[in-house]
Amino acid sequence: MTFISHLSCSKTGERFTAGMLHNLSPSGAPMLVHYDLAKARSALTIESIAAGVSSMWRYGPLLPVADPANIVSLGEGWTPLIPTPRLGDRLGVDKLWVKDEGQNPTGTFKARGMSCAVSMAKELGVTKLAAPSAGNAGGAMAAYGAAACMEVNVFMPRDVPEANYVECKMAGANTTLVDGLISDCGRIVAERKDAEGWYDVSTLKEPYRIEGKKTMGLELAEQLGWRMPDAVFYPTGGGVGMIGMWKAFDELEQLGWIDSKRPKMICVQAAGCAPIVKAFEEGREDSQFWENAATLASGLRVPKALGDFLVLKAVRESGGACIAVSDKDLLEAGVWLAEAEGLFVAPEGAACIAALDQLLESGFLKKSDEVVIYNTGTGYKYLQNWSTLYPPEATDEERQGGMILPR
Repeated sequence: MTFISHLSCSKTGERFTAGMLHNLSPSGAPMLVHYDLAKARSALTIESIAAGVSSMWRYGPLLPVADPANIVSLGEGWTPLIPTPRLGDRLGVDKLWVKDEGQNPTGTFKARGMSCAVSMAKELGVTKLAAPSAGNAGGAMAAYGAAACMEVNVFMPRDVPEANYVECKMAGANTTLVDGLISDCGRIVAERKDAEGWYDVSTLKEPYRIEGKKTMGLELAEQLGWRMPDAVFYPTGGGVGMIGMWKAFDELEQLGWIDSKRPKMICVQAAGCAPIVKAFEEGREDSQFWENAATLASGLRVPKALGDFLVLKAVRESGGACIAVSDKDLLEAGVWLAEAEGLFVAPEGAACIAALDQLLESGFLKKSDEVVIYNTGTGYKYLQNWSTLYPPEATDEERQGGMILPR
């Protein structure tokens, strides 16, 4: 099933045995999964992948699960890559695509990471899971944990979108609302996990959510005919998707399925919580904790990402950029997409449209560039956020004008 060979520390390169439970490396850094790609190259073909299931598990040999009986799947992945020519015309770019992760089970890209992480937890004998969440990861962990018959413990900031809390409770997860940020939730998990017997599946504190997220990059290459676009925009909170895709592109080149061309990786954050953008602009290799983080795009409200140095590395190696956008601009951009193409996206995905607008205006990207935007979730999970544009107390004059942006 798998060509996994070993794991390594993302900072020191120290090697570790596969087929064992791992969290952070001894140096406190995220662990990365490696595969015997020379062996995989002789055994796998593009045609054999194309004949696989219509989910992320079509790439099973490039994922860590050894026994297919341990796969916990709700049909995640193989999401559509949607051409958006009318939005492209509005922004001034000829080839614009939206990779719509809102069509995953649980409504977001988090389904990919949790499917892989929970499958590996099952394979390695775990019975209790725990993680902090800004919302969507908790919902995905609850769903996949329920499918695997595991105990699930979720800790969320009290002001997460209501849909996230409800989906966790519906799936039977022990769900705790915390007065604070995701960092405060993470502190609780760290303090209690040993005594409670929880396996910590926090972002980047276990190695397998990256592997599930990397399938976004594998799919992009396949859907574009095994080639790369000129730029990829990714909304970045914890940054696992960016890290995973960059890893996927390297693995695909080693397999001989793509060439050395890489897209410019564009890290998009909210102006009210932009630690990686600040680190990029200051030439730093990692970020500093962002005080008083605030944005309605809850998935972007991560004041300090554990894998920030890996995100910055991908951006710089690709010749990309880090961009922060205001809540006002991302809300407006979400309306542009819905009006032009009928796609109702998460605020995080909408942020990428606002960032693209900035980079086209600055000349960093050209009209002729082929651009892919990752929408990480469905807008239906954020009705509380989007409804702020059309409040019931609006005047008739304001209603006739349509969208009402925050003042």
